[in-house]
Amino acid sequence: MLDTHAQIIKGREVVADDWAVLRLDEGQTAESVEVPAGKVIVPLAVWQAQRNVLSDRQDIGVWFAPDQLAAEIKDDLHRFKVIAVDFPKFSDGRGYSIAFNLRKRLGYTGELRAIGDVLRDQLFQMYRCGFDAYATRQDRSIHDALKGLSVFSETYQASVDQPVPLFRRAERGLQPEHSDLGAGI
Repeated sequence: MLDTHAQIIKGREVVADDWAVLRLDEGQTAESVEVPAGKVIVPLAVWQAQRNVLSDRQDIGVWFAPDQLAAEIKDDLHRFKVIAVDFPKFSDGRGYSIAFNLRKRLGYTGELRAIGDVLRDQLFQMYRCGFDAYATRQDRSIHDALKGLSVFSETYQASVDQPVPLFRRAERGLQPEHSDLGAGI
C-alpha cells in the first residue's frame, strides 16, 4: 500500500509532497513486494531484502520502524535523499533516538522525515532531535501543526539544533565573588 500526503511540513513551511511511503499489506513480504516507480520511501526490511535491485534507483528513500537501529544502514546513508522514521502512535518516542543517532552519530545530512502519528505537540522536540520534515496526521490541520515548531523561543539543553546549552550561551552579568567557575549558577 502506498501512503501519500498532499502536503508536508519541510523546514518551516508547508510544501507539496512528491514522495510516497510504501507500507506492506498483510501477506506481503519484504522480499516479494513490488516497489513501484517514482519517489518511494520503503521500509528498512524492503531495502535490506531488495538492496541489489533498488540500489540503482535515485528515487528511493527508507523508513525505520521504532524498534530498528539507525546503524543498520550506516554504510548506505549516502544513497538516500530522504530517510523517514515512523511513529505508529503518539506515545512511542523511540523515533527521537533514531533521529538523533542518524544526525549526530552517523552524520546523515539529507531530509529526515517524521511519519505516522505525528502531531503538533511533537514537532518542536522532533526538530531538536534532527527532523526537518513532518508528514503530520491527515485528520489534523497541517497549518495548525506548523505552529508547533515555534512554541518555544529558547531551549535550555544542548541537542542537534543547538549544540551549546543555554548556560553557556547566556550573558549573566554576574561578578563572581571568587574564582570558582560555577559561582553564580
